[in-house]
Amino acid sequence: MQKNTLKSGLEISEVGLGCMSLGTNIDKAQPIVEEAINQGITYFDTADLYDFGENEKLLGTILKQYKQNHNIVIGSKVGNHFNKETKEKYWDPSKEHIISSIKDSLLRLNLEQLDLYMLHGGTIEDNKDETIEAFERLKEEGLIKAYGISSIRPNVIDYYLNNSNIETIMMQFSLLDNRPESLINKIEEQGVKILARGPVSKGLLTDNHQTVLDNKFKDGFLDYNSNDLESTIKKLDQAFESLSTLTFNYLKSFDALGSIITGASSPEQIISNVKHYNEPLTDEQLNHARSIVKNLEFKDHLI
Repeated sequence: MQKNTLKSGLEISEVGLGCMSLGTNIDKAQPIVEEAINQGITYFDTADLYDFGENEKLLGTILKQYKQNHNIVIGSKVGNHFNKETKEKYWDPSKEHIISSIKDSLLRLNLEQLDLYMLHGGTIEDNKDETIEAFERLKEEGLIKAYGISSIRPNVIDYYLNNSNIETIMMQFSLLDNRPESLINKIEEQGVKILARGPVSKGLLTDNHQTVLDNKFKDGFLDYNSNDLESTIKKLDQAFESLSTLTFNYLKSFDALGSIITGASSPEQIISNVKHYNEPLTDEQLNHARSIVKNLEFKDHLI
């Protein structure tokens, strides 16, 4: 599988496993993670908030035996105070919280150093310089190798691109949700890589799209009303054998891509995702697909 290199030298697989949906049952989760490794996936994405710390703990237990021999790269996220017992949480991007939280994440993940640490959100009102200072300190102390942000707010993204050494931006990105296209040039200019989450748009860009349309999207999706959405999906389905192959190829066409983050509920789904990733399409086919979907733009958090 293609590996993409971050500014720090970290190499991440172009398909990554989003671990949020792994659950807490290790007997169910372990075969999924092991199949991901078998398929050449080396990037695993989690967050301290997922299952209130249990996701990191689960992943750390499973990956411990593979970390050295398979060039495994683990990314986690921070920024939420949470109480595991009460399930309460609140946003806190402060230096104190970030520096404190890394210790707990490292313990849960069975690591002495985390590969990639990302801010799990963020607003323009945050004390962003303090947040940046915290990540830089963790790098200096050798507790993390690289840092980034997870955000779809253009104003927040702009600030970190211009004032920090972020290496990744995780954002919702797919053929249908192509809003990030407007940010690609500035992201690429800074040598930052995109971690594309939601590549199949909640199932709209899969073989199961009709069921997904009927059950989840009666009110439409982003700028698509229900009729627009159904018409667009129908046109794509008539023109292409696999909508998943289409959106994977669309994302692969951007040089700024770091990794396509896919979830999986079974080993078979991992195999299917990688199969679609590996199926090639021509530039002509991608251009045709792009002409079918709408050109979406970010409307909020611009200034």
